[in-house]
Amino acid sequence: METQMAYILECMEAIMAIPSPGGFTESCTAYIEKEFVRMGYSVSRTNKNALMVTIKGVDDEAQKMISGHVDTLGAIVKEIKPNGRLLLAQIGGFSWNSVEGENVLVHRNNGVPITGSLMPIHASIHIDSELVRTMERTDETVEVRLDAVTDNADMTRALGVNVGDFVSFETRYVQCENGFIKSRYLDDKSAVAIILGLCKSIKEKGLTPKYTLHFCISNYEEIGHGVSYIPPKTDTLIAIDIGPVGPRQTSTEFAVSIAAKDSRTPYDYKLRQTLAEVCVQNNIDHHVDVYNRYGSDASIGVLQGFNVNFACIGPGVDSTHHYERTHVKAIENTAKLLWHYAVQD
Repeated sequence: METQMAYILECMEAIMAIPSPGGFTESCTAYIEKEFVRMGYSVSRTNKNALMVTIKGVDDEAQKMISGHVDTLGAIVKEIKPNGRLLLAQIGGFSWNSVEGENVLVHRNNGVPITGSLMPIHASIHIDSELVRTMERTDETVEVRLDAVTDNADMTRALGVNVGDFVSFETRYVQCENGFIKSRYLDDKSAVAIILGLCKSIKEKGLTPKYTLHFCISNYEEIGHGVSYIPPKTDTLIAIDIGPVGPRQTSTEFAVSIAAKDSRTPYDYKLRQTLAEVCVQNNIDHHVDVYNRYGSDASIGVLQGFNVNFACIGPGVDSTHHYERTHVKAIENTAKLLWHYAVQD
């Protein structure tokens, strides 16, 4: 089986470079849409601008949806402070400590972003001494220091910065020679790249999948309302998302993770067992895991009332919602599982 790893990694790096915090995903969505079209696929959009690509399969009755989300964590300008710096509101769930000192882009209405850095209000050890170490990082104690001449709110507004402007954080994508990949937002742009690679393989080989497949690139998952449309004959929803790696977890950075339960619900037991059996039969490194603080497009979907079997799989990722890391083997094992489950034994 050809996993299109070179293409998957190329796509990962490309889409990591396009900011897409939840609510501000159009540029990245448009790039992905063009990739599908370049392959020769017809692409549609939902009313919420999620992408949909359908490939007719041998079984056109028991249709399957496979989703990945393009939206990432980020922020939005909540207030322009009297000192000209910016108070932010978070998009998605993360700790301010995880982005302290990170470079940011503030996406102004004129389409030209302005750079800055996310800083604690007490940053200099020479000035604030122990307060720098002990101050809790909260919505009120971090701010964006713009790379512009401004020291008051009027000067910042004159730069074209306004309340409601989206803010994205630098991803710092690095692919190491030994196969490790580190970046912000492997959650979930790694999944989008895997979907693109799977579709490229199907098209280039001229294959008909086992089932009619609907691929969905959702754009509001981090906020909690990602997949919101299921085609009528769909009986299964599989979300590709990250498998958190850490103490008391089974997931590793080298394997595909199969979720048994997240913070919202157990996943469909029979489907989970089927996916694990596909891994066993095809020598795919995998682990079943339970996630404490986690949700996916699949669990969100069934909570909306979708009448589908549902599962969540994905590459094991270390330090999730921080500066994340995985390995090409985890990406490849996820792609292999999807291939053998949905396309070809």
